[in-house]
Parts: sequence; C-alpha cells; structure tokens
Amino acid sequence: MSDSQRFSSFEVIPAVDVQDGSVVQLVGGERGTGKRYGDPVEAAARWTDAGAQTLHLVDLDGAFEGERANAAAIEAVVEVTDDDIDLQLGGGIRTAADARGLLDAGIDRVILGTAAVETPEIVADIDETHPGSVVVSLDAKDGEVVVSGWTEGTGLKPAEAAARYETLGAGAILFTNVDVEGQLQGIDREAVEAVVESVDIPVIASGGVATVDDVVALKRAGAAAVVVGTALYEGKFTLREAQAAADES
Repeated sequence: MSDSQRFSSFEVIPAVDVQDGSVVQLVGGERGTGKRYGDPVEAAARWTDAGAQTLHLVDLDGAFEGERANAAAIEAVVEVTDDDIDLQLGGGIRTAADARGLLDAGIDRVILGTAAVETPEIVADIDETHPGSVVVSLDAKDGEVVVSGWTEGTGLKPAEAAARYETLGAGAILFTNVDVEGQLQGIDREAVEAVVESVDIPVIASGGVATVDDVVALKRAGAAAVVVGTALYEGKFTLREAQAAADES
C-alpha cells in the first residue's frame, strides 16, 4: 500500500465512473441522467498523464444492481495503470471476500456504501486482513445517508455514521453530497466540515465541485482529498490547475 493511503498531502482525484462499459457522470445520483465520456482506460490514462496520484473508480451498474457489472472495464484500467498510482473502487462490493479479492488483484482501497450500512462488521472484517484499505462511502441526500444507488434512506446522519465507522476500522470516509452531485453548482462546505470534525481519519469530499475555488474551499474545510468528475470532463478547469491551487492555498 502506497503512502498516499493516508493522504499525506491534499489530493484532487479524478472520477472514472463506469456504466455499460463507458465513463459516465450522473446528475444528482439519478440513473439515466448520465453523460458519456468514452472509454475508461483512455480516461484513466488521461488523468494519470495529467498528474493524478489516485483514480476513483465506480461501477455505477454495480451500485444500482448490488453486484459488480463492469468488472472487465475495471480490470482493464488496473492492468494499464502504473503501480505508483492508487486505485480506489466502489460499486457493487457486498462481501468481505469480494473486497479481499479486489485488494489482492491490485485495487488499493475498496469503497463500501450499502454493504457497510447493512453489515457494519464487514469493515472490521476486511480491516483485519487489509488494514486501512476500507473507505466507507457516506452518500447524503437532505442530510441523511442513502444507499442502494442513492435510492433508500437510512435515517443516519453523515457525521454520526462517520464516527461509527472510524471505530470499526475504516481507513477513510468518502462523503458525497448527492444533492449537488454532477450539477456544477458548487459545494456544501458546512456539510463537509461536520463530517471532518467527527473523525480523525481522512475525509474524501465529493459532489458539486464547479470551480477551482470549490477545490480550495474543501481543502480549507479539512478534507484530505476531493473527487472531481463532471467539472474535469467538461473542461471547467484542468487537473493540474486544481492541484496547483490547492497546493498553494
């Protein structure tokens, strides 16, 4: 596991969300709203060439259906990505065995959402054999954690849930504000700050980033990293511009 497991410095992480074998960015987490951006391997190469230290891979079909559906596309990305680039993968990972298989096959961090909510002990189970490798994904709509492809409410508050998973061995928290996801309308800084303040492990922020100023604001809110999708694919700014602005702030 590389040093960036702990995000020793703030990272801007490009998203490579895969649906039906293609890169897709959804709006507000709604299925069917996606715009396609081509081949996942080409996208991964583009972002690593631009200086990405980590790639954020999501099997969107897996997130909605509950089982991985884009394994071939993800495996192709793993095969062509240099070992010094970290890969974190989510979507459809439902068992500890699934997670361990992915970690042993070259994924650096597994992202668990629905599985962690339904079976919290899975986090501790995976952490026993692969310490620090579990990122618990807390996706929030209207201040409530949602699961099953953002379709089911849980009654959990993100900050409270984050603290709970830290005690179970989560290596990091991925906090996504689904209300602003993919809309290029800006971030909800206060929501991110609340999660950051509830834990001592890294918090990766996601959702709503539209400008370089949003990236800087998330760093100042205490996030260890930010996942950016639509803004990068739509050319609102470059990965290098965003990382440089964060480094200078």
